[in-house]
Amino acid sequence: MPIHLVPQPVPTVPAQGQSGAVPLGVDAYGRAADDEPATLRFAGLRLVHAALRRDLARLPNALRLLQPDEDDKGEALLRHWNFVTAMLTCHHEQQDTRLWPIVRRFAPELRLLLNWLEDDHHNLDHSFTRVTTLVRIASRDTGSAWPVAYAMEDLAARLETHLRIEERQLLPRMERVVAEGSRLGGLGELLDLLRLADGPGVADALVWLLEGVEPASVERLLAECDDDVARNWPHWHATYQRCTSPLWAPADGSVGGVAGVGSVGSVGLGSVAD
Repeated sequence: MPIHLVPQPVPTVPAQGQSGAVPLGVDAYGRAADDEPATLRFAGLRLVHAALRRDLARLPNALRLLQPDEDDKGEALLRHWNFVTAMLTCHHEQQDTRLWPIVRRFAPELRLLLNWLEDDHHNLDHSFTRVTTLVRIASRDTGSAWPVAYAMEDLAARLETHLRIEERQLLPRMERVVAEGSRLGGLGELLDLLRLADGPGVADALVWLLEGVEPASVERLLAECDDDVARNWPHWHATYQRCTSPLWAPADGSVGGVAGVGSVGSVGLGSVAD
């Protein structure tokens, strides 16, 4: 039996005297036409953008606070950085292979912008690879943590420019090109692509993407996913919170930063579903 995390409307029988036609402004389930849509348009893209901004804001500070005797935390920071880099790569592949070809077809006036974005994807991927080498060093040698943290912040500023161009110049045009209710660019499509890709697992990606999202929005987003994801979400979410908060906590053990955020403690990303 399908599992739904949001209430499902019950069809009603038209009152006597009506022809059975739905009144103007109301759909067959009794909802007003201007009600909030059931799906969040391009939620997969928007969630990746928000998660990248969140982690690139807190990772440099976590690296600066790393102490010489915190080897486990250094390894966790490196794992989290590798996870963020892998998610960025999957995000770029989704855009370059699935989204941009459709936009090129129906909005050819954007082809020069899309060409630039694709080129910048490759440049960003190479920049993240270079910084990964620095993070690997800093996770074992805290003496180099500060300059590496500055390198991460410089990269975050560069990525921010790229994200703003997509959000301000491309997404509004995509809203007119892609049909309402399409899975293209949505959370469900992103999770399906991750299942086929040799990259982050669905459980890890989902809890990372939905961290900090309002509970009501989480329910709407999970409604886009299959029943297995919805059924396992409470376990994945609780495990993620339990294992990740130490990464962002200060050295005295008290939890700092954003509540319930983070990467991995002793388990590492990739084992949330265990």
